[in-house]
Amino acid sequence: MQPNGIITLLTDFGSRDAYVGIVKGVMLGICPAARLVDLTHEVPAQAVRLGALLLRSAVGYFPDGTIHLAVVDPGVGSARDPIVVTTPRACLVGPDNGVLAPAAAALGTPIVHRLTNETLRRLPVSHTFHGRDIFAPAAAHLAAGTPPDAFGPRLSALQPLALPEPRVEPTAVHGEVIYVDHFGNLVTNIGTDALGAFRPQSLSVRIAGTMISALVSSYAAAAPGAPLALIGSWGTLELAVRDGNAATALRAGIATPVTVTGE
Repeated sequence: MQPNGIITLLTDFGSRDAYVGIVKGVMLGICPAARLVDLTHEVPAQAVRLGALLLRSAVGYFPDGTIHLAVVDPGVGSARDPIVVTTPRACLVGPDNGVLAPAAAALGTPIVHRLTNETLRRLPVSHTFHGRDIFAPAAAHLAAGTPPDAFGPRLSALQPLALPEPRVEPTAVHGEVIYVDHFGNLVTNIGTDALGAFRPQSLSVRIAGTMISALVSSYAAAAPGAPLALIGSWGTLELAVRDGNAATALRAGIATPVTVTGE
């Protein structure tokens, strides 16, 4: 993989403090030509699974050679490994706590190295800010052309992350909400493959006591204020309210069960 100079950032640091700016400053000090792209810094604190899902949803839209830095790290300072993951399309940098695993699988066969080379770190390393002292330098050195082998020994595998999978039955699919976006739209783990045997117009979706009939092609296809179901930009079933907030209107959130029936 040839680095293209793009580094994306995904963290749970928020925007109130200076943490994100500090991480960017460290990277630009190592690779001034880097192009930094913020995916999000509003992952809920310590929400590793949600960070992993957001990262996976984004990596496929960047050109080959991009470096993806993800820091959602409740185990900072513990024995969990800091790693760089090389795939045929991109590199990922972050803690080996599962946050990188779904994105790595989506990008191709991963090769994992532990970040142990102290010459490629910012010293002294803080026990509470590996994003600044270990991960940011690694991402910047990668963007500047340092080969992954230079960072440390190869590991046999990534730490896996258990993600909820839909349960498919002959006439029903059972899943759950995995993400609530800024608009209150409810993204589920029910992909188009799970719905492949059903006719779109025969589908009914039940969530939190509300039944939604048939899939629509866009938000505008429903009447104002009406709940709707469609295949969203994640490629999965999404529930929304036209000109409204589905999470509030349907009293639903992450882990709320969703059942699709059809024929």
